[in-house]
Amino acid sequence: MPATPSSLPIPDLQRAVIEDPSGRPVVVDDIPIPALRPGTLLIKTAAVALNPSDYKMGSAFPSPGALIGMDFAGHVVRPDATRPDLNLGDAVCGIVHGSNPTDHECGSFAEYVLAPADLVFKVPEGFPLEQAATLGTAVFTACALLWGSLKITVSPDDPAKEPFPVLVYGASTACGTMATQLVRLSGLDPVVTCSSKNFDLVKAYGAQAVFDYTSPNVAKEIKLYTKGRLRHALDCITCQESTTCCFDAIGRPGGRYACLEACPKEWKTRDAVKAEFVMTLEIFGKEVKLDGEYGRPADPEKHDMAVEFVKVFQRLLDNGGIKAHPVEVVGQGFDKILEGLKTLKSGSVSGKKLVVLLE
Repeated sequence: MPATPSSLPIPDLQRAVIEDPSGRPVVVDDIPIPALRPGTLLIKTAAVALNPSDYKMGSAFPSPGALIGMDFAGHVVRPDATRPDLNLGDAVCGIVHGSNPTDHECGSFAEYVLAPADLVFKVPEGFPLEQAATLGTAVFTACALLWGSLKITVSPDDPAKEPFPVLVYGASTACGTMATQLVRLSGLDPVVTCSSKNFDLVKAYGAQAVFDYTSPNVAKEIKLYTKGRLRHALDCITCQESTTCCFDAIGRPGGRYACLEACPKEWKTRDAVKAEFVMTLEIFGKEVKLDGEYGRPADPEKHDMAVEFVKVFQRLLDNGGIKAHPVEVVGQGFDKILEGLKTLKSGSVSGKKLVVLLE
C-alpha cells in the first residue's frame, strides 16, 4: 500500500514560493517548515488556488522572504486539540495570510501550510481538492462583505421571510459566485453584473437577475428592476465604473456599499451611501500591518464572526448546498504557480479560478 501524505515523515526544509528582494515571487528549495503553534494545524499541501492579491501584495507592500499564497487544500499531518473533529490524514481547505510582513511563515504556496485551526473547513468525501482549494478566500471575503460591512441580518441558517435585493457587482469572479450563492441561500434576491458571455455561469450559481456591466445604462436598468428598493451593494471589482454603478443603483434613501480595494473619495458620489473597504485579512483577528487604508488594527469581533461562519459554511459544504467556482488546473508543481500568476496578472482570466496541484 502506498504511503499517504499523512504517514510520510515530515522533513526539516521545504520547497515554496516566497518574495524576492523586490517583492516578486520566486521558487526556493530550502526554507524551514514552520513549527506548530497553539491553535494551528500543519497541512501537507495538495492544491493551491491563485488570487490577484498573490501578486498585488508583493508589488504594493514588498516583504522579502515572506511566503506567498492564501488559498489551499491538503491533508492534516499535525492535528490540534482545538479541532477534535479534524484527525491525521483528513482533507481540509482554508485560507492563510500570505505575503505577511510580520510573519514570513504564513503563506500557502509551500509543501506544508501552517493554518489557524478555527478557520479550516473539512473537505467532504468526494469533493475534489482542486475545487476545495478555491473556497477559502471566496468564502471569507463574501462573509466579510455580507455580514461584516453590509450588515445583512439574515443567513443561510436563518433566511429572510421577505426577500430584498442585494447587488453583486462582478458576479463571475470567485468571490462573486460565492456571494451570489450565499445571498440566495439567505433567502434574498441576488441581482448581479458581469459580462454577457458569463450570464449562464452566474445564473447557474443562483443569480435572480443579470445585467451586462458594459451597458451605458446598467445602473438605471438595475434601479428600474429593483424598483428603487436596493440598499445593499457589494463590489468584487472596485474601479471607478463599478463604484459609480453601485452608488447610482442604490435607491434614493441610500444604503451600504462594500468593496475590495481602497477607492478615492470622488468616486463616492452620495453621502446617503455608507461605503466600506473590506480587508479579508481582518478575519484572523490580528493587526494587519500595511500602509495607508490597507492597514487595520486587530479586530477580535471580526475573527469571532468568521469562526461562527465556519460552522454555517461547513454545514452547507457537507450537505452539497454550495458549489466551488469553475476551476482551471494549470499544471503541477511550483514553477506552474509562477506561470499561473503571470497569466492572472495579464487580465485574460474570466469566469474561472486558476489552480495548481502540488501532489
